[in-house]
Amino acid sequence: MRIIAILFSFFIYQHVVAKIRLPALISDRMVLQREVDLKLWGWADSGEKVTIRFQGKIYHTQPDAAGKWSVSLPPQQAGGPFLMEINEFVIRDILIGDVWLASGQSNMETPIMRLMDRYPEINVSNNHMIRYYKVPTQEVIQEKEEIASGAKWYSATATDVINWTALAYFYAQEAYHHTGVPVGMLVVSKGGSTIQSWINQAHLKEFPPLTVNKDALAVLENAAVDQGANKWYHADWDDRDWKKVTVPSRWNETGLDVKGTVWYRKDFNLPPDMGGKHTKLYLGTMVDRDSVFVNGIFVGTTSYFYPPRKYDIPAGILKSGKNNITIRLTAHAIDGGFIPDKPYRMSSDEIEVDLTGEWKYKVGQDLNVLEQAKKQLPNLQTMGSMLYNGMLYPLRDYQVKGVIWYQGESNAGDPNYGKYLKALIANWRTTFQKVELPFLLVQLPNYAPKSVKPPVESGWARVREAQLQTALEVSKTALTVTYDLGEWNDIHPLNKKDLAYRLFLQARRLVYGEQVVSEGPLYKNMKIDGNKIVLFFHQSAGGLKSREHRLKHFAIAGEDKAYVWADAVIQGNTVIVSSNEVPNPVAVRYAWSDNPEEANLQNKEGLLASPFRTDNW
Repeated sequence: MRIIAILFSFFIYQHVVAKIRLPALISDRMVLQREVDLKLWGWADSGEKVTIRFQGKIYHTQPDAAGKWSVSLPPQQAGGPFLMEINEFVIRDILIGDVWLASGQSNMETPIMRLMDRYPEINVSNNHMIRYYKVPTQEVIQEKEEIASGAKWYSATATDVINWTALAYFYAQEAYHHTGVPVGMLVVSKGGSTIQSWINQAHLKEFPPLTVNKDALAVLENAAVDQGANKWYHADWDDRDWKKVTVPSRWNETGLDVKGTVWYRKDFNLPPDMGGKHTKLYLGTMVDRDSVFVNGIFVGTTSYFYPPRKYDIPAGILKSGKNNITIRLTAHAIDGGFIPDKPYRMSSDEIEVDLTGEWKYKVGQDLNVLEQAKKQLPNLQTMGSMLYNGMLYPLRDYQVKGVIWYQGESNAGDPNYGKYLKALIANWRTTFQKVELPFLLVQLPNYAPKSVKPPVESGWARVREAQLQTALEVSKTALTVTYDLGEWNDIHPLNKKDLAYRLFLQARRLVYGEQVVSEGPLYKNMKIDGNKIVLFFHQSAGGLKSREHRLKHFAIAGEDKAYVWADAVIQGNTVIVSSNEVPNPVAVRYAWSDNPEEANLQNKEGLLASPFRTDNW
């Protein structure tokens, strides 16, 4: 009875629809981006007037035909906390500052609790001017209008900070202490995710295995849900187009070849003295799972075939005159329907109503149609875009300062990673309607045992190269080198604090326009000088340095493409590479392995050179 009571309350709740609804992000403690036009949005009943009060100004709007409304606010200066009123909603403790979108896979969502022993200062954090919101995971095959529920904004006080992810926390601290303005970290990540899952279908059209037919997808989505859910149980639902059927009967004997859900409706009349009274409802035995509504009110459910259906109709539900009973009947594995020679009636001390005979029915969901739709979508299991659809696309109207992207482990060795990364950047810039939305890219750190054998091919090195090439070729992007911050035996390194410092150093140059050196030497070109190769670099005006006395992790090869470890020395702004084993060298690689932890070429500011190769093998 307790379960029935809970379900009864749930279905009653479905009838109570707020006149206005806000997206989950627009809530207490949110951070809005400073100094740009802002957009607030939500949903409302048709004709409902929406009024926003903020910073002494009033804004008015109404929903469109689809029920969505939006309001533009002029640029706001950094500050807070502020209060905002949207009709009956009051949103408190709002800050205006810089909002950073932080995305990727598990290293972007490493929980801060894992770092508390390493960084004891986290335990006494007391910064109310930085905020954090973790978008719940939602993978869907079509673009969603709203993120999943269940999250909220947190500050970085001692009681709230345990809800943060580590990199977001340290980056927010760096940004706040340097700029002095509030910071919001909007984390949109999922452990183990591939980059393809974060790119929409339009930007994946170059990769057919990752795309699906939109028309077939629409059929699939329609077939995947019960069309009658939250609708067909209403007492006044228009069922004139429903077909007639005799109850009791099984689906197959009435020509219904269905595996799924069928809805049944029957109207009946009661005399005046029966209205409002408590009554018993007997519905024999049904196959397989039923939910029963009387006059639009849920009265009971049974989850499997065998138990007899006997439900109470509480006083106040029935009325004199016309009444309605609706049954949602689901059977996935066996022939559904009503078992004959069982009681189907409504009874009280005063009256009995026979419920056998003519009913109306309509199919809510047929899993046979769903299976056929799946056959038209052979790429359904490999399609990309599902995290973009459910987690990124719904944020498109929320203004952000820039993006931090930390991902690649799940794509190690993928020859298309560079194309994917460029597609993602173009896609997100279109989504947020910012042609030069800044992207701070985290290059993969070192991982796996250090190799002492001759250099071999590396999937992680290939991804690092793709990340570097993207940063060099795509405007308003910057790459942070991290191959000294990883851990050989843990794919989730804990040193997120130094990483945050380096990332924000790039932001200071790329986003805030400061004249700072934010990256290490970048390979420019080479020349062969006898049995040596001379390497030239960008970003070396201040001179090249080694973190130790001797340069490490350089390899050299001849025409046979067989790399061996090499000697390397700094001469001015060049590096000379050679090996007695390769008398006629043609190519060099630096830090080209899964774990190049010992690679140590840097500039005078102590920033490491990005891994590189001079060959195209």
